[in-house]
Amino acid sequence: MNVLLGLAGSDESITALRRTIERTGEVGDDLTVAVVEKSETDRTQDEMYRQAEKLLAEAGLEAPIERLEGDPGSALVDYTERGEFDQLVIGGGTKSPMGKIQLGSVTEFVLLNAPTTVKLVR
Repeated sequence: MNVLLGLAGSDESITALRRTIERTGEVGDDLTVAVVEKSETDRTQDEMYRQAEKLLAEAGLEAPIERLEGDPGSALVDYTERGEFDQLVIGGGTKSPMGKIQLGSVTEFVLLNAPTTVKLVR
């Protein structure tokens, strides 16, 4: 399977990165990592890029890592449209006090507009 992993600076993105690397090692998916800049997160695009490099190296995996510019949701959807990806993986979603999932604006945009299957990792 040809998988695109979209990373922003959230804890959910780190979780998605770890789980996707683990799956890639187990089943041999072709993985591409796309790092977007999201201003309201704790980590910068550069920090996420280095984190992806580190975790891929620790797992012994090689995967291209791309930096995407512009609006994070649009950039991920546009990059997905230009590639031949079977799945787009993103991290996101928190639980409300009532136990319902709450999606951020980028996650919602990607889920509604991506041209391929989207896997949401929480």
